[in-house]
Amino acid sequence: MNTPCIIVMGVSGSGKSLVGSRLAEALALPFFDADDFHSQANIEKMSSGIPLSDADRADWLNDLAALIQRQSGLVLACSALKIDYRDRLRRATSDMTFVYLKGDIDTIWSRHSQREDHYFSGRRMLESQFVQLEAPSAAEALIIDIAQSAEAVIDDCLSKLQARHERL
Repeated sequence: MNTPCIIVMGVSGSGKSLVGSRLAEALALPFFDADDFHSQANIEKMSSGIPLSDADRADWLNDLAALIQRQSGLVLACSALKIDYRDRLRRATSDMTFVYLKGDIDTIWSRHSQREDHYFSGRRMLESQFVQLEAPSAAEALIIDIAQSAEAVIDDCLSKLQARHERL
């Protein structure tokens, strides 16, 4: 069995980086943030409040898939908004689990608006992510309600990951 690849997914501001880094620490896996793999052109586009297109994300997804193939096990914080994006990542390894951080726009916006030093710009950008989001089903991902403390979210993730591992 391969070392697991865990993708912590959701819209911007859902807590992917915080939850992902804490999961990686708890599971003794390396953590990567997909935001660090965006091209400068993508960062400039998002900084200007312009949502990325599928074409903008193509090379980024290819780079993330290559990372997954190189790395023996990891936790990756990645929006993975569309089924096609998740399918592209899934082709990189046979052992992948998606953890979907689910929340409503008001909860996420209240958290998002408190962030500093992030290139993602404005509520309109967040709304565009909700429009693009093809939320995974329980068959595709572990679904975690983020309307709880960060510690409770992490505990919920660890519990569901453990239950999934025991079923396999």
